Amino acid sequence: MQPLIAPSLLAANFGHLDADIEMINKSMADWLHLDIMDGNFVPNLSFGFPVLDAIAKKCEKPLDVHLMISDPDYYIERFRDSGSSILTVHYEAVDHLHSTVIRIRSLGMKAGVSINPHTPVSHLEEILPYLDLVLIMTVNPGFGGQEFIRSSYDKIRKLKTLIYQTGSAALIQVDGGVDLQNASSLVKAGVDVLVAGTTIFGSSNPAETITTLKNCNKNLA
Repeated sequence: MQPLIAPSLLAANFGHLDADIEMINKSMADWLHLDIMDGNFVPNLSFGFPVLDAIAKKCEKPLDVHLMISDPDYYIERFRDSGSSILTVHYEAVDHLHSTVIRIRSLGMKAGVSINPHTPVSHLEEILPYLDLVLIMTVNPGFGGQEFIRSSYDKIRKLKTLIYQTGSAALIQVDGGVDLQNASSLVKAGVDVLVAGTTIFGSSNPAETITTLKNCNKNLA
């Protein structure tokens, strides 16, 4: 089975955003990944609702919104109104995770939970049956272009086992340092959704790179 590919718009050229979104629309990408940063939960700022609203009007792919923000509960309905199809919050940023996840799903979005590199997957055991997606950060969140943390492979395999044991249908997504060299290994370890930013938008032919990532598992046994 081919992985889902979610180009991370944070690595796009915001001076030519229309062209990059049109490229994604015509490509084999499955989702568009949007990192929302508040400068508090992570040491960086990205973009807010006016940009998200504009993107939603032009993008034909589901919007995969990753909230790297403190107190995400205050904004859940607003992200739904901005066209989010998948809304992912951080385990480390939410006090009452079950309530947050149920609210996301009640508003018609798929619910995801992300964990930072230092957070064990075992912390998700009780919430897994309620999730549509788990995002494993394979770099420290906040900046693009970082080196992939190799211990993430073991984390992915542990999560895959836990998903099976709990009967969860959650997809495993990874974000950070995904490239053409490690994509197939990530899929083999159990990843369902590959988020890639610099690898895609930094290439000479982004649409072709998306296709290559999409087909990365064709030689896997």
